[in-house]
Amino acid sequence: MTNNLRTYMLGIGWFILSLVTSAFNDVIAKYATVGLGSMEVTFFRFFFSTLTLIPFVFYYGLSTIKTSHFFIQISRGVLLFLGMVSWTYGLNLVPVSTATTISFSIPLFVLVLAVFFLDEKIIWQRWFVTIVGFIGIIVALHPDSSNYEVLIFIVASISFASLDIINKKFVIKESMIAMLFYSALVTSILAFPLALSNWKDPGLFQLILLFILGCGGNLILFFLLKAFALVDATAVAPYRYFELAISSSVAYIVFSEIPDHKSLYGVAILIPTTLFIAWSETKNGKAKN
Repeated sequence: MTNNLRTYMLGIGWFILSLVTSAFNDVIAKYATVGLGSMEVTFFRFFFSTLTLIPFVFYYGLSTIKTSHFFIQISRGVLLFLGMVSWTYGLNLVPVSTATTISFSIPLFVLVLAVFFLDEKIIWQRWFVTIVGFIGIIVALHPDSSNYEVLIFIVASISFASLDIINKKFVIKESMIAMLFYSALVTSILAFPLALSNWKDPGLFQLILLFILGCGGNLILFFLLKAFALVDATAVAPYRYFELAISSSVAYIVFSEIPDHKSLYGVAILIPTTLFIAWSETKNGKAKN
């Protein structure tokens, strides 16, 4: 196995870990929102994310959160806030598997944005797989999903895609702890005043879930940053479709949500395209930084 291929496989491995963690976090978020507003859940998630990072800041030194790109860090927090608020609110409206399906528009947005902001040379296989995967999303969408619900997740998808581009661009310029800390801190600050407007005291069990949610949020971003340090943002984008199989399985086990036949048709399109890009990248040894 060549060094390029090894780097590529390792980067994809980190990315898939982020997808698995994200699927479990979605389930926890759906539980936590029962009785609590989406804004309050967003606040607690990133409050606990910030809180759990403080020991690492003191252990490794305050220099780990020094940044020369303060405006970029603020922008990352704003994008994460928009994405998470839209996503958390949307989870109250549709099943987890449907939400995940709609969010698969992220890879298409990533490819388009990467052309303009990252100057990545995108091989034709990535374009092909992403576009075919997007067709799979359209097939898998539930016919009773209103435009309002879809729009909420499109806002989240654009926010997350933009965040992926910024993370890829600055992951080698800032410390990992700084990237994690500022995004969590800014998001919790933005969410707090809005959470107060409809505040409900969470119970002990909910606080435990929210704490786990915060830790999981840190892990998701950590895994993503590790992936972006090794491979192109467009290289990992098609693998987001793999999350549908994960989220559908978890949603079935936890919520007894059974995907309808349209979702299964979508999966039948998504899985072969993901396998194709994996085979293509492996064959050609594509692993550019």
